Amino acid sequence: MAGICGGNRDALGLLFRRYARMVRGVAYRVLRDASEADDLLQDIFLLVHRLCRTFNNSKGPARFWILQMTYRRAISRRRYLTSRHFYTHVDLDQVVNQLDDRRSKSGCFEDWGDGTLERKEALQNWLAELSESQRQTLHLFFFEGYTFDEIAAKLGQTVGNARNHYYRGLEKLRKRISAGKLPGTEAV
Repeated sequence: MAGICGGNRDALGLLFRRYARMVRGVAYRVLRDASEADDLLQDIFLLVHRLCRTFNNSKGPARFWILQMTYRRAISRRRYLTSRHFYTHVDLDQVVNQLDDRRSKSGCFEDWGDGTLERKEALQNWLAELSESQRQTLHLFFFEGYTFDEIAAKLGQTVGNARNHYYRGLEKLRKRISAGKLPGTEAV
């Protein structure tokens, strides 16, 4: 650590080679995403370089200091990612593949046909079943990239109402997708 504080790049390289696997392992276990763990790994060693003067070897070895920083940063990053729905996002390509698999296995999507025109019409019908506020909120959130605060200001509502419209509309769409039926037809 004294070498790193003195500007010795070899010392930082040695520390990196010694502890990188351990730091990445902790980061991956907390974040559950390889690319986020790799980013955190780099951030930690940049922090080590920047904060090396705050290290006090009388409180414990460098290993524990680095692990403590890793754990705290990983928890902080996980909270941030959770608040941004990183762990709950829906990959639309994956949903389309799941719908195709369901259609081929159960036969309940036979009236969808092979074209995307029917899917687009079905999605438009599902969106038409939402209230105007739900439709506007979902559109502003997903397609325009607005935050709930911005949506509330734009629509002249409270933030709580904007969130309510978002979650209710999303829940209705999820139920339709999981039910696997076209609007206006009975469940199969």
